[in-house]
Amino acid sequence: MDFAEAGVDCIEHATGLVPDTIDTFARQGIAIVPTLVNIGTFPDIAAGGEKKYPGYAAHMRDLHARRYDTISAAHEAGVPIFCGTDAGGSLPHGLVAREVAELAKTSMTTEEAISAATWKAREWLGREGLTEGATADFVVYRDDPREDLRTMADPRNIVLRGAVVL
Repeated sequence: MDFAEAGVDCIEHATGLVPDTIDTFARQGIAIVPTLVNIGTFPDIAAGGEKKYPGYAAHMRDLHARRYDTISAAHEAGVPIFCGTDAGGSLPHGLVAREVAELAKTSMTTEEAISAATWKAREWLGREGLTEGATADFVVYRDDPREDLRTMADPRNIVLRGAVVL
């Protein structure tokens, strides 16, 4: 809890959240970026270290097993949740659509999971979200991602700062 007392505003991964820390995060408005796609690799990481570090392996498996319950509890307590993948190390870039789908396996609605990667994330970062007259970066899909999250993995067009980049 030292980090909460230090005044941080966001924690990446948040795998170790427990009821006490969830309450503190909710009370202080500390956001989390769960990186559930990354947490999905924990069983393999655990298997690789099992022989030499059995306690660590058990801990990793426990974090993995309770990942959706942990993030659901944080969501239900009012902790702000945003989308990130921890890509660039052991994971490739381009996994945001998978992360949104993972968030939707928690108590977040499909629209809340999408907003964690889009307009709510922009607002939290101090950028305008969905505001009349605001500048916009946007993605065009063939189908409505709110109907089927798999659509997010197949964008038709991407407009960034007014320029079509895809």
